[in-house]
Amino acid sequence: QATRGADAQVDLSGVRRGLQRPWNVPFAWQTYNCLENHDLVLDADDHREPRIAALADGSNPRSWYARSRARAAMALLLTAPGVPLVFMGQEFLEDKLWSDNPHRADRLIWWDGLEGEDRHMVDYHRCTRDLIQLRRHHPALRAEPITVYPLDDRARVGAFQRWVPGEGHDVVVVVSFAETTFNDYVLGFPAEGRWREIFNSDFYDHYPNDWVRGNQGGITADGPARHGMPSSARITLPANSALVFAR
Repeated sequence: QATRGADAQVDLSGVRRGLQRPWNVPFAWQTYNCLENHDLVLDADDHREPRIAALADGSNPRSWYARSRARAAMALLLTAPGVPLVFMGQEFLEDKLWSDNPHRADRLIWWDGLEGEDRHMVDYHRCTRDLIQLRRHHPALRAEPITVYPLDDRARVGAFQRWVPGEGHDVVVVVSFAETTFNDYVLGFPAEGRWREIFNSDFYDHYPNDWVRGNQGGITADGPARHGMPSSARITLPANSALVFAR
């Protein structure tokens, strides 16, 4: 939906349902989430989806649109409840369909791109690695609870809170599929005070991105209640991006 242009409507309700775990299971770890898998991206007459890089921009899987949307989607996957599944090559922006035929040389993973022949693959791989490290370092991203904010379909923005029951360690994740940067986006926070910006996907475009748009390391939540949260802050939210804030 986001590829249809800056003014296209993007319905995030499916993302909201997925984050809230609609399946009939008692625990998040009993589910897995994926953007790609061997059925979805199988090179067959009836294959259902292109790979994320190609899905993000059907005209050019290495364009800024493709890179930025894919990074936001990967951040969503690796900060959501449940067990994340990363399909082979997805971690570094492989865009070719997958084949179960070992003689299809045109469908092999392009490792040379990761070795430096494709700058965007190298940058995307660093982004994926840092997201995995973020998930390991912050226990809230591996815990059960989640509060999904009211959707902002008009702005094409979604957000959610994660925490550890009885301990805190709160993090707030916000993802934008808008094609412009919001310089004063009002976002609710579960507590007043200083929140560090611990991840910004925009930083990984031509890493390190000297023109990164963000919040200079953090924000202070001292505004009125918003999104069902007791406090709020005005944040800079880059186009097609994901941000993660922590106490």
